[in-house]
Amino acid sequence: MKKIVIAAAAATACATSAQAGGFERSATPLGFMFEKGNYAELSFGSARPKVSGALNAAPSVTTGNVTKNYSTVGLAFKSDLNDQISLGVTLDPTFGADVAYPTGTGYPIAGSTAKLRGDTLAVIGRYKINENVSVHGGLRSVGIGGDVSLVNGGSNFYRATFNNDRDVGYLIGVAYEKPEIALRVGLTYASETKHELDASGFSAFAPGGVISGSTTVRLPKSLTLDFQSGVAADTLVFGSIRWVDWSVTRLDAPFANPPAPLPPVNPLVSYAKDTITYNIGVGRKFSDAFSGAVSIGYEKTQGIPTGNLGPTDGLLSLQVGGTYTHQNMKITAGVRYVDIGNASALKSTPTSTTGNARFAGNNALAFGLRVGFSF
Repeated sequence: MKKIVIAAAAATACATSAQAGGFERSATPLGFMFEKGNYAELSFGSARPKVSGALNAAPSVTTGNVTKNYSTVGLAFKSDLNDQISLGVTLDPTFGADVAYPTGTGYPIAGSTAKLRGDTLAVIGRYKINENVSVHGGLRSVGIGGDVSLVNGGSNFYRATFNNDRDVGYLIGVAYEKPEIALRVGLTYASETKHELDASGFSAFAPGGVISGSTTVRLPKSLTLDFQSGVAADTLVFGSIRWVDWSVTRLDAPFANPPAPLPPVNPLVSYAKDTITYNIGVGRKFSDAFSGAVSIGYEKTQGIPTGNLGPTDGLLSLQVGGTYTHQNMKITAGVRYVDIGNASALKSTPTSTTGNARFAGNNALAFGLRVGFSF
């Protein structure tokens, strides 16, 4: 029971997160560390978000779809050094954002674009204290970089490339297992990282129009509670609660602010509150080879104006997936539909509590595939 049903629980986690809090696209995976024996997996994700809005004062002036489709690839490998100690490594496309406001819409910042990319390379160890209790921890090398191009009234007044920068953080956690009922509860903390991004490009407000400087951004710490338990023959309930400290994250661009009467641009990215994301679902074994799962996800809408480079707020999602097991191979596929929370954007001042644009009725569709081998 344990092997098949735990595979079912993994099915819905396979689909990429698609518009989770901040610009996180996935959390560093840890499930592979609990596989038996030596194990390797390759995962693919693809998301198709649709996010659009309109000016409150002129609802006929719309943005068009401002988000781009994207794909992700992840790798993980784990080896048992002995009966108590396991060592693993994972490469995960943790962070990302792709925003492009179509031209010709009449929206004030039509033609503006922004892209962020971040990944996590983690080396993780796990030590089994006894049959039920284990601890895990390791080091995380986190990278982040990107570029932005800002347009106002059809005029491009700012372009910048932020060179990729890496910082080392850590993760630490504990897990309790009761194999006879497929019970596992795990708690994992991941530390914050700090990045100094060198910027280069053009600004209409910099001396000579040339950008020369850097900006500091902190990527948030997180705390994740994962759980699963058998509740009947071949049936498993699973879920997670994840807190991410997004309120520490702020990205300012050197020489980005235009003089009055135009509104200030900075910060390019900032978040007023942290996020808590909930997921709960049920998995079921249908045969010796196939198991399936369905789950729902929820992230509260904060109701605070966002920046134009991330005009989403909260989510409600439905995930469906299945796992096929054959000898030492396990194939997991999942699909996720996300109802993206409404957001206000285009703030007039950094401290304003209202926005003059409304993004509503948005969604995303994500697909995921994971192939794992035990050996």
